[in-house]
Order: sequence, then structure tokens, then C-alpha cells
Amino acid sequence: MLQLEFLVSFLLFLLPFLVFFFINTRTSFVGSKKSSSSSSNKLPSSYPLIGSSIAIFVNEKRRNQWITDILKQSPTGTFVLCRAFGESQIITANPSNVQHILKTQFYLYPKGGFVRRSLTDFLGSGIFNTDGENWKFQRQISSHEFNTKSLRKFVETVVEAELSDRLIPLLTKAAAEKSILDLQDILQRFAFDNICKIAFGFDPEYLSPSLPIAEFAAAFDEAVLISGMRMNCAIPALWKLKRALNIGHERRLRSAISQVRGFAGHIIKEKKRELKENSSLETSDLLSRLLSSGHLDEYFVTDMVISFILAGRDTTSAALTWFFWLISCNSHVEEEILKEIREKPESLDYEEVKDMVYTHASLSESMRLYPPVPSDTKEAGGDDVLPDGTIVKKGMRVTYHPYAMGRMEELWGSDSSEFKPERWLEREESKGKWSFVGRDPYTYPVFQAGPRICLGKDMAFLQMKKVVAGVLSRYRVVPVVEEFEPVFISYLTSKMKGGFPVKIEERR
Repeated sequence: MLQLEFLVSFLLFLLPFLVFFFINTRTSFVGSKKSSSSSSNKLPSSYPLIGSSIAIFVNEKRRNQWITDILKQSPTGTFVLCRAFGESQIITANPSNVQHILKTQFYLYPKGGFVRRSLTDFLGSGIFNTDGENWKFQRQISSHEFNTKSLRKFVETVVEAELSDRLIPLLTKAAAEKSILDLQDILQRFAFDNICKIAFGFDPEYLSPSLPIAEFAAAFDEAVLISGMRMNCAIPALWKLKRALNIGHERRLRSAISQVRGFAGHIIKEKKRELKENSSLETSDLLSRLLSSGHLDEYFVTDMVISFILAGRDTTSAALTWFFWLISCNSHVEEEILKEIREKPESLDYEEVKDMVYTHASLSESMRLYPPVPSDTKEAGGDDVLPDGTIVKKGMRVTYHPYAMGRMEELWGSDSSEFKPERWLEREESKGKWSFVGRDPYTYPVFQAGPRICLGKDMAFLQMKKVVAGVLSRYRVVPVVEEFEPVFISYLTSKMKGGFPVKIEERR
């Protein structure tokens, strides 16, 4: 089997070199008649049949940075990436285009067939992988989780308990023993417990003191990673062939998905048992409401459970991981946050968490530089023209790129590479306090925008601010490696490569 996989991979790898003699380099910028010699070096060369597959393959490990470099050189903040077999993908960092895609012509840019084919094995027909009436139904039924009553309960009950009963004792022990923690792993466990408790009424206890081996979490990470590899594969025929032959990554993905769906099925089975044994049980969580409705099949419910875990576990933990690293490098920002925390009572309620303006700005700034979802792809349902003049043909993939947008000087100024929470704030002279000044969601599409804007945006900010206050008021988070330079990687969501090893120091 391994020999067969090697043969298939080798033949597909050899393909670009077989057509290398037919090189015909094409320029890829849209709206640019000429490029300087320095900027043209940034353009991915395109060849007959294989397009820019060689450049995609070479830059696989630094895909986000590579795309950012190209977009920075584009006069319109847009370029067309030529893929294998004549397919083209538009990639943009232009806010006017983003607004057009996500709002003005929303129904012309659904998720589309490419995304569904890549992710259906993992996400099924869950909310992140569906369009039309199915998407509308899931969004409507999920929206109950994000009303003010639910958010208040989430902050003052679920997050508070996970923070005070598990995270704080764990950090206190680590500080006393001077042990090393992978903060990325700890935050993923924290976020996973939270989303399971609020959405499913189930406590997996992944942040219990023993830090149990999380087989489900490992399988989930594997499924996210390989599904993301499918999305970014230079030649999609490769993963499809491997899936048909059940070899390599695709074999691992099948095993991981089996574990993930088994875990989700266990949660559903336990909830059904609870509802059956106690018919008067309050249907206060999403899963109870889904099962009590009686008209949804178990496979569909499983898809929704997996999508919620992806949203609640991976995104907030990624945002917090990068935030704590940035704070460790910027002591003046940490001091401002501490000043804000000290003005609040020790136990923060819902309203007090909402009012943490400087912390909110710091988190927004962190996600500008390191968005949990660095890019998002749609598929054109018909011919169109983007506001910057880019011609779109039906069936083309159209990708907007929050990671690149956060680094565009045209959008954020000459200091766009700096971590600067003050860019989100203005001083209220009459009160002597900061007020938050948000950017429009098409310049800052970290939470998407338009009809598909993230339902969990407020929940994510409340959870993150509660964690920041609870942790920084008591401890300093110190990277184990001096001048630690983490590597940003992403598949469906972003991560810090190799984790974030830290020491915890108690504040005096």
C-alpha cells in the first residue's frame, strides 16, 4: 500500500516537469498593465496545464505570508492565481471587493461545490459547509445561543466556573512548581470544555488537573489539518485519488473522522437518555432543543455538533494563544490592561466584562495580525465584475484574505506591522476614558460580514476578556525561549506551530 502511495505521489510530482518545456509565463495581477522587475519577482509563474502549481507547492509551508507578499504588490489588492487544468482563483484584500462578496452580491457567492467537496467528509452539512435554506435553518436555530440571557449565563456561570475551578488552580500549581505548560493546549482544553457545556450541556473535563490524554482532541486536530490540506492542495485530484485508494493522509482522515463522529454521537446519545429519563428537563442548550424538536435525523445533528466544536474550540483558543504571546513582547500594553483590570471588582460580571475597552482593543489588534481564520473561500454562482474591475466567471473560487488585509499599509497605515491597540481607541476628554472605535467589517473581516457574520462574535470577546482578566491579574505569562518567534500556520483555522511553551509567574 505504501509503495502504491509513493508511486501515485511521484507521478503527480513528475507531471510539472513533463510540461516544463512548454513554459509560458503569465502575469497575474488584475488592473496592472506593468509591474516593476522587483514586484514581478513576487508573481507566481504560470505554465500550461499545471498553472502555478509549482509556486503553490514551493510556498506550501508559508502560504499566508506568500499570498500577503503578492497582494501587497498588487495595485488593486487583488490577483488571480492560476491553478492546474485551467482553473483560476481570485484572491483579494480589497475591502470594496469583500463587501461585494459578503453583502452586496451575497447570494451570488455561496460556499459552492469546491468547499463542500473538500469538507463534507468532516463537517457534513453543518452550518459552515452549507448554503441556502439549510444554512438559514441552522443559523436561525443556533441564534438562540447568542441572545443576551445566554451570553450572561455563559460569562457568569460557565466561563467563571471553568476559570476559577480549573484554569486558575492549574496555573497556580505550574507557578509553584515552576513547570512548563503548552499554553496553546491549555487554552484549547479550556475552550472545548466551555463550548460543550454551553451548547450541549455536557462537560468533557479536558481541563481537569490530570490533563487527560484527549484522544478526541487529537483526532479533531487531525481532521482539521487534513481537511485544510485538501482545501489548499495544488492538484485536488491527488487527494481524491488517495481517498479512493484509502492511502496516506486520506486514510488517516477517515480514521480521525470516525473518532470525531463517534465522540459527537456519544454526546447525542447521552443527551437523548437525559431527555428520556426526565421529560421536564429544561431545554436550555442547543443540543436539547435540536433533539426535542423531533424532526432532525441524528446524522444532521452530529454535523451541527462538530461545527459548533470547531467554532467554539479552535477560534477563541487560537486568538488567545497569539494574544498572550504579543502581550509577553509588549510590556506597555500589559500595563494598560492591568490598569483596566485593577479598576474592576475581582469577580467580573457580564456588564463589567463588556466594559473592558482597552482589553477589547488589544484582542482586536491581536486578531488583526493573527486572525483565527486567515482566509475564506466562496464560489461564484454566475459571471460578475468586482468593484476593482476584476472579471469573475461562473464557478471561479473567490477568496478574501483577512491575514493579508491586516498587513496592508493602505488599510492600517505605515505602522501596520506593529501591535498597537491604541489604533482602535479614542480618548473621551470629558470622562478621561478610552472609547472603542471599531473598523468596518469589510476592512476587518475577521468575523466575516454581511448575512454570514459570525453569530458567536460577542460570545468570543466576552470569553476572551474574562480569561485575560482572570489570568493577567494573577500571573505573568513568560515564554520559555527568550525572544521566542512563533510560526503562524493554518489549515481550516490557525495555530502556533509546535505550541506555545511558557512558564507562569505569580504577580507580587
